[in-house]
Amino acid sequence: MERPSLEINLPDAHEEGKLYVVDSLNNLNKLNVCPDGSQHALDEEENTGDTGENTAGSNISNQCLFFVTFILTLIVSLALVSFVIFLIIQTRNKMDQISSRLISEKKNIEELKKMNNMILKHLNQSGIKR
Repeated sequence: MERPSLEINLPDAHEEGKLYVVDSLNNLNKLNVCPDGSQHALDEEENTGDTGENTAGSNISNQCLFFVTFILTLIVSLALVSFVIFLIIQTRNKMDQISSRLISEKKNIEELKKMNNMILKHLNQSGIKR
């Protein structure tokens, strides 16, 4: 079995022409070997010059960024929940204070009514009439 030669003899071609021919052959080979989805990834890798190490590093940095963002979100959520619980407790304490004040005022009003009734009875019994 004889392999076809990829060398093309161009006697009068300049160096740029040879590079263009090699690039064209490489692109044609990629089209024949690679499926459509992976061709786009290969083209991007050629354009950026990534070797795979940078993508692994960016994946790790993306994971670290996600983890830090997640932790910060949890901390902020915990702070907000703690603040809401604090406000609920404070509101409950104020409501208890208001409730106890209302109960004591109610008792005072009832005592005043009793005293008023006793005064009216005393006045009625003493015979002072209008």
